[in-house]
Amino acid sequence: MATYVLAHGAWSSAFAWRKMRPLMAAAGHQLWTPSLTGLGDRSHLAGPDVDLDTHITDITNLLHYEDLTDVRLIGHSYGGMVATGAADRVPERIGQVIYLDAFVPQDGQALLDLAAPGFREKVIAETERDGEGWKVKANPLPADTPADEVDWLTARRHTQPLRTIATPIRLTGRIDTLPRAYIYCTSPMPGDPFRKFLERARRESWQAHEIDATHNPHITVPETLMRLLTRISGDQAR
Repeated sequence: MATYVLAHGAWSSAFAWRKMRPLMAAAGHQLWTPSLTGLGDRSHLAGPDVDLDTHITDITNLLHYEDLTDVRLIGHSYGGMVATGAADRVPERIGQVIYLDAFVPQDGQALLDLAAPGFREKVIAETERDGEGWKVKANPLPADTPADEVDWLTARRHTQPLRTIATPIRLTGRIDTLPRAYIYCTSPMPGDPFRKFLERARRESWQAHEIDATHNPHITVPETLMRLLTRISGDQAR
């Protein structure tokens, strides 16, 4: 049995991984899907002071209070920023970091430094105009999101505090002692901000995998993603 902890993507929350829970349970694994501060069932805590460090602390506190060890820490999309910071803080609790079509920062980088060209300018302008200076509106869901789920998901997605994507991460380098894997979705988002991280994974000899999916395989191809996660963790265990 493996223990997986999720650092979910921007605008999203634990609810988006509901298809993965029964698959994980059937395979005998634990899947923890905490909602980051200001999102999902914790949207009532949203505010302009919520930043990347807040979300990193959300994950490290879960690991501490639940006394989780040998964790497979999954970072999806924006969650790659959070997973990187959490793994660097408490590497002794992490067995493996798995990036799922995610941002993988170096010390001193913010998500806005790593996003597709033009994203920074667009986000800042829209947030100043329509988001009270701190509420970043959600990107559209991928076009292949099942039609019966679009309304359900949209009703639960929230604006993202700007400081979560504008705050530079601070790393000590302790994460570099951990095994890492990268999963790249082969039907990329506009501007394809993630291929460069797949290439980094290959350069640095991490496990590097591709999945035939758009950006949210936990929604569109959960069984395929489950098989791949099992393979990745099994390869690491050997």
